[in-house]
Parts: sequence; structure tokens; C-alpha cells
Amino acid sequence: MLELQIMNFLSRDTHASRGKTAHWKLVSVSLFLALAGLFLFTGSASAASLKGFEALQVSAPKQGFTIAPGSTEEVTVEFQNTGEKTWVSSGSSYVSVYTYDPKYRHSDFEATDWSDWTQAATLDGGSVAPGSIGRITLTLTAPTKEGQYEETFHLAAEDTAWIPGGEFTLVINVSDEAVTPVATTPAQDEDVSTTQTEGLSAMLLLRSSKNVVAAGGEEVTYTVGIKNTGTIAWGSRGIVTSDLAVASTDTSHVSWVSSTQLVMNDSGTVNPGGLEFFKFTFTAPSSKGAHTVRYYLSANETVIPDFYIDIPVEVTSGAKDVIDDPITIDDDAASGHNVIDEPLLRVAVLIVDEETDWQVEISCDSDWRIKDSEGGLLGVMEAGEMVRAFYKNQRYYFNRGSALEETYKHLLFLPEDEDAICTIENFDQRETRSASRAYNRYHGSLELRNNTIDDNTYVINELRMSDYLSGLAETSDYSHQEFKKALIVAARTYAMYNFERAKGGESSTKHGGKGFHIVGWPDDQYYQGYDYEVQHPSIRDAVEDTYGVTVNWFDPEDGDYRTAITPYFSRSDGRTRSFAEVWYNEVDWLQSVDAPCDAERGYTLWGHGVGMSATEALCMADEGETWDDILHYFYTDIELFQRWE
Repeated sequence: MLELQIMNFLSRDTHASRGKTAHWKLVSVSLFLALAGLFLFTGSASAASLKGFEALQVSAPKQGFTIAPGSTEEVTVEFQNTGEKTWVSSGSSYVSVYTYDPKYRHSDFEATDWSDWTQAATLDGGSVAPGSIGRITLTLTAPTKEGQYEETFHLAAEDTAWIPGGEFTLVINVSDEAVTPVATTPAQDEDVSTTQTEGLSAMLLLRSSKNVVAAGGEEVTYTVGIKNTGTIAWGSRGIVTSDLAVASTDTSHVSWVSSTQLVMNDSGTVNPGGLEFFKFTFTAPSSKGAHTVRYYLSANETVIPDFYIDIPVEVTSGAKDVIDDPITIDDDAASGHNVIDEPLLRVAVLIVDEETDWQVEISCDSDWRIKDSEGGLLGVMEAGEMVRAFYKNQRYYFNRGSALEETYKHLLFLPEDEDAICTIENFDQRETRSASRAYNRYHGSLELRNNTIDDNTYVINELRMSDYLSGLAETSDYSHQEFKKALIVAARTYAMYNFERAKGGESSTKHGGKGFHIVGWPDDQYYQGYDYEVQHPSIRDAVEDTYGVTVNWFDPEDGDYRTAITPYFSRSDGRTRSFAEVWYNEVDWLQSVDAPCDAERGYTLWGHGVGMSATEALCMADEGETWDDILHYFYTDIELFQRWE
């Protein structure tokens, strides 16, 4: 049942053992303001350690080394202990390597000697004193699918901190062809063509924000702190573009030094181990949706290899926050005239995680297409054909049956027939949730989308409001039809309330910026899709009988009707609660009312108690009350309007 959640979240900036019971979250801490003052006195600086821990990477496998499919290799990564604390391989705050970006993810290269699927290796040897070099020996077992992979890891002091400077990414080619040795850099046998890049290495330590939300074409000012992890000093250095940049849309700004140089600095030098801040401005992409803007670092007139700055940018197309804007209904609404087209609701139906092995397998029962978020055609599929897709390291990968393809734009799975049903084939709730049916089929289209707000990858179902309501598992075929109608109107109103304030999924609702209006689990309303509709067809009848009707309240300050918020819950203890009793704010149409049937049956409160009690509403329907009478009883002084026909 719907439970309104009004809460704030506070996350700790620490690394903690996951064990069997705890999952800890890290919060990026902006240190650039505190450190910026150092540049009043010197051209470089070292990043501050965290709880005495800090690292400087001094060697790693050659980027792009090759492992044969299914084979196992050992690689070595070395770090200098640049902090104040001694590193240890066991005991309190022992140092190890975890999967990262996102943290605690399932790696394609998990080997049998890993502690678990998140913790890849511990520090070699007993201890590493400050100033000394420590080594991590990492065992990798390649997946059977050929292709290029990027695997990110991070040093951690157990239960204490993610070690600053300890993040690293391995670029690995999985191929049967000419396996290259897993050498480490810096190497001593390079030919003349690579001389200019020898000793050049960098690491992104700090950024002014992890992600950017901006209107299309808006100016964005951004600051990064980059550490010289190489062996030679940087003279001239700056942030530059490249033909390999992710964003196909022009992001140039009038402040740039040239068409390819954002900002350059020729004064002083940045010695190995030093940190420099770069502040620059770029123009947000013009098209709405999720983008990744990529820039590079040039030092000594050379682009530093294997280093780039990826900036996730969520373009809102200029939409402003609307959480406090009045939602008005024109004068024709009271007489049932068509006010708007039936909305397309965006529902998060799945978080892609270990339940589906971090990927999804999509098919549709009509011919369908794969497109990116900007409308680019990626593939044409026949009815019944399946595509496997996943998100990893800021890329979306998909396989139509022949080879792995990739894009930086999120993926849309669009059937050509508007009445088609699409299926997440590897999401079977009979196997993972002990359900009676798979509950994995959906009207409308599906979308695979990652967001940086909660670092989750979602499958989003976009569909007509009526199709959404017909798949709600908030009631069943066995309840009274008048009750179902009342419940459907309350559910439609709640969905409409979120739809109007999101304006396409923007940042003005509790799921702001994530790309959907509501979730399909009981945090909002329990949605099980087409399978549930087939199982309980009378719910569709209730949807059609109340087509387009919502609950609305009159706002005397504006002189207009606004869409109401319509919570409901399982059962009361003889009376409902007012909104103010539970959530402290006064809401005119959510006042306490008696629930005599619940009282007579001796029920205890089950749920938040605000709005419509399902058991009392069922009793009212059994006693002959109609759906509109039920709604007027629980939501006082409201009007019922048909918003679309």
C-alpha cells in the first residue's frame, strides 16, 4: 500500500566492511575550496590525506593488455604510501582493493581467490611504512565474451576510509588474438615513438561536483583538482578537447583559449606528487537527457595517455523547479471536457543488480527498435528477437546477437505496435521472489538508464496511464468493483500528482532527476505490469469505468483547482488520521474521519493511517456505497474531474 515518505538522508564519508549485514555509502566531499588558498603561495600542492591515509600510484599494467577469454592472469599495481599511517595487510584498518565505479559492483573479472565478489585482493606483505612502496597482486579471470573492458578498483583501509589516490582503472582486451604480456608502467623498453609520453601520468582527485544538472545551452563553470602521478614535472598544462571526446554535441564556450583548449597555464611547474586546480567553463549540450562531457589533460604539449575527465550532465531543457507551482484545471474540466491528452507515465520497474546478473535481456512481441536517448537508431529487431544490455563505466553496452556495441547515451527499446508487450526475459519473479508469475511483461516501451543521484541503473517503463493502472497490484479481481473504482481513482490521482510536478522526470519530486515519475514498488504504488492485468482483468474494467477521473481540491489563494495528493493504506483502528497528525502539515482534504466497520471488527492500525482505509472502503462498497461516495468520504471537500477522454 502507498506510504508517503518524508525524510532526509545523511550519508557517512567512510569506507566500512560490507560483511553480511552492512552496505555503506560514500559521499563525495568538495575539498577544492579549502585547498584553493594554497595556490596563493605555490604553483602546486599535495592533496590532503584522509584519516592519515593517502596513496600515489607508481606502476600499473599497460593499458589495453590482452587476456584470452576464460583464462586467468595476475597483474600488479604499486602505490607509494604518501600518508601518515602505516599500511597493514591484516588486523585493524587493513588495506585491500574493492571494486569501484560503482563501488561494490560485480566485476566481469572476478577470480576464485577473491575474498568475495567485491573485494579483489589485499596488500602484499606485512606492512608498508609512510614513503615506502606497497604492492597489490590482483588475479583476473577473463569473461568468455571478447571485447574491450574497463575495470575500476579502489584501495580501502577497512572500516576507516577509501584511500585518496587509490582509485585505478585497468583497460583490458579479451581476445584470442596475440595475447600481449601484462607488463607494468613505467616500462624500460619503449621505442622512440613513445618517448614524449614517458613519465606523464595524472589522477583526478577532486571535482567541484560529481554531476551537473543544467538547462540546454547553459554555461557551466567547473573545477577539477588533478595530481601529477608521473615522474616528470609539468610545464605548460591545460584542459583540452579531443576528436575522441564522448559528447558529440559542441560544448565550446567563448572563454576557451581556442577551439580545442579550454584553459592553459604556463606559469611555474607542477612537480611529481603535486596537485593543480583547473577552472573552466563549458556549454551544456542542447538536447534534453543524460550526457557525458569528456575532456583531457595536456602537459608539456602532450596529451597525457589514459587520462580523461568525464562530467555527467543531465540536461533539463530549461525546465525550472515546479514543486510549488500551482497545477490548474481550466473551466471546462468541471463539465468533463477534454483537458489534456492521456499522460505517458514513466515508472521504474527494476533496479539492475545481482537479481538479473547486472544486465537485462529485452524482447518485444512486435517488431521493435533500439534507439539512444537522442533518437539515434541503434538497431532494428524483429518480433521475439532479444537484446542483452547493461551499463558499466559510464557506457551502455548491448548485444543484438553478434557483437557487443556501446554508446554513452541511455538505451530505449521501442515497439512499433502501440499495443505490443515487451518482456525483461531474465527478470522472473517466480525464481527470485517466489511469485506466482514472472511479472516481467509491460505495455509501452522500456528504457535502460543510469543516474548519478543514487548510482543505480534502472529499467524504466513508459506507458499510458490506463495501462499502468491496469497492472497495479494494489487490489485484486476478488474485491468489490466499487472499491476497485475508488482505489483506481486515488491511484490515478497520486500518479498524476507526480507526473504534473515532474514534467518529464525533472528535479521537483522525491525521485527528482532520476528520469522517472514513480517507482513500481510499494514506496509509491505496487505495479506488476501486464501479467497482473491478465490475472485480474476486472481492474482494467475499473480503469475504463473511471477513465481520466482524478481527485482535485480548490485553492482559494489562486482561485483554481489543483490535483490532490491521495494517500491510502491497509486498515485503520476505527478512524483515519489527518495529514497533520502524521506529517505535521495541515492539508484541508486529509482530515480524520470515522471508520466504523474497522472499529466494529476490532482492527488495529496497519499503515500510516492517512486518507482512505482499504478495509473501511471495502465495507462501504459492500453496503452499497458507490466509488465516488467513498472518495468524497475519505477525501473531504474535493471535486472529481475527468481530466482526459
